[in-house]
Amino acid sequence: MSQAALERAREHFGKILVPQLERIERMKREGGWIDYGQVKPIVIGTLGGDGIGPAITRVAENVLKDLLAAEIKSGKVVIRQIDGLTIENRAKHMKSIPDDVLAEIRKCHVTLKGPTTTPEAGGPWPNLESANVSMRKELDLFANVRPVRVPSEGIDWTFFRENTEDLYALGSQGIDVTPDIAIDFRLITTPGSERIIDAAFAHAKKTGKTRVTIVTKANIVKKTDGKFLEVAAKVAERYPGISWDGWYIDIMTAKLLDRARRADFQVFALPNLYGDILTDEAAEIQGGVGTAGSANIGKRFAMFEAIHGSAPRMVQEGRAQYADPSSMLKAVAMLLSHIGFAELGDRVDKALEICGQYERKVKLTGRDTGATGEQFGKYVTETVRDPRLKERWQAFVAKDSAKK
Repeated sequence: MSQAALERAREHFGKILVPQLERIERMKREGGWIDYGQVKPIVIGTLGGDGIGPAITRVAENVLKDLLAAEIKSGKVVIRQIDGLTIENRAKHMKSIPDDVLAEIRKCHVTLKGPTTTPEAGGPWPNLESANVSMRKELDLFANVRPVRVPSEGIDWTFFRENTEDLYALGSQGIDVTPDIAIDFRLITTPGSERIIDAAFAHAKKTGKTRVTIVTKANIVKKTDGKFLEVAAKVAERYPGISWDGWYIDIMTAKLLDRARRADFQVFALPNLYGDILTDEAAEIQGGVGTAGSANIGKRFAMFEAIHGSAPRMVQEGRAQYADPSSMLKAVAMLLSHIGFAELGDRVDKALEICGQYERKVKLTGRDTGATGEQFGKYVTETVRDPRLKERWQAFVAKDSAKK
């Protein structure tokens, strides 16, 4: 290897390192969490995204407007539609989030976002950074929170995936040192690890959970994963009523499939890449990625979204109106809970389980052989409003549990 190649690599690494050191200092100075009880109006922005995104976001927005009709009328809540996050507009401006769109997002407390296309090298679009990754960075949405519930099997998991570090933070800033050596960079910081792990423990305490599981590969990846695990031990000292344990990512993926053990897990905290993998596996156990929603939460802003892709083929085939909006409706439930309507969010969760897992009076097939997303959304809304919702849900869970 030539000396010139080594010098280029050193210079490149230095350019990457400086902004991260500055970011750490900003994290150390950050304030507390926003108190939505003191905010009026709470501004909710909706972003359709790409592909089937506009169709399923429209369904979710209609459900949200219906359930918050009184709050909207009183001025407590405002819902704004934000355009311009399409792949066409992002490519036009050569930015993952165009400046004018980001400015509108910053005017909102929370956003409800449809799936967006992430270009890849060699594809038809410029190789822009993921809009999701950019939004997480710009708004410091450090906690990716994904709940997974299968009541009949005793599964009630909540994953706290760190959102702004790990390979995803610097994944587009690697270097070809020589034609034979490519290096990517992995970032784990003490303050970044501390705030995501503390959020997991705080959630466990708030919801009456008794166990937090930390997922790493610290036996092999000793510095970065080792730091995450060390920080977990220190954070756990603040929560004496909650136990914690550490698992390696490889065996953890297996244990989620272990019917004898998996119901024992409750809350997870894990770095970005492991969280991406494990939450998709967990969603599949629940019924598929189409059934799972995702929250991206920071101390000032929050964004809620579906966890699946934009399915451009469905649009090309004229089937967007038949796309399943369940993941976006799960995001609605999480959004409602986050801004102070926890009981209503729980009702949406139970309604989704009745409509999508148990009763299924309105069936989705993704084609004209089944219902449209709008029809399913109305079915969910009617179920949320049923005064006997809890009894219906309990009956279905008990019946399903007896089968198993």
